[in-house]
Amino acid sequence: MKLYFAPMTCSLSPHIVLRELGLPFELIRVNNKTKATADNRDFRDINPKGYVAALVLDNGQVLTEGPAIVQYLADQVPGNSLAPANGTWERARLQELLNFITSEIHGGSAPLFNPDIPEPVKEIFRQKLFKRLDYLNDLVHQDYLLGTFGLADAYLFTVLKWLPFFNIDIKNWPALDAIMARVEARPSVQAAIAAEEATQPV
Repeated sequence: MKLYFAPMTCSLSPHIVLRELGLPFELIRVNNKTKATADNRDFRDINPKGYVAALVLDNGQVLTEGPAIVQYLADQVPGNSLAPANGTWERARLQELLNFITSEIHGGSAPLFNPDIPEPVKEIFRQKLFKRLDYLNDLVHQDYLLGTFGLADAYLFTVLKWLPFFNIDIKNWPALDAIMARVEARPSVQAAIAAEEATQPV
């Protein structure tokens, strides 16, 4: 498998999951601006949407969208602890949480990166994001979102890593801050971050 990624983007989540599961893969960097890839391709030929992550299987099939990628990966290793079995209530709960993270936290953060959006408008987005973070913070009464480390934690960690770019302090949400510290301490997470930092710009 090949994982096309860009540093400090949502592609970190499937990267972490690949390492957690011990699956073999090749890590290929993408330039988000030019769409050039480290293997000398135009990323838009791989993913016409133009954004990471993209997982290319050995048979040439391409899967995009982080929540879909991480669930596919987890299902390749039956009995792993990252995701409950398909068709169970617990899996539906995981999907509910992944959808919330992708639409409300990931999607809610996106406008804050845009330099063309006026500050008063960004403040509206910030306040909405704060409410979503309040919800998650109140939801957590255990070490991880669903009790044990799983797909949702890897994804949440990835998007909450962006908060310093917006001058938002995660310590305002103590339960989420604690999850961030636990996730960051995992060997798979440290290895993924180090591997991405070691790649050369395209």
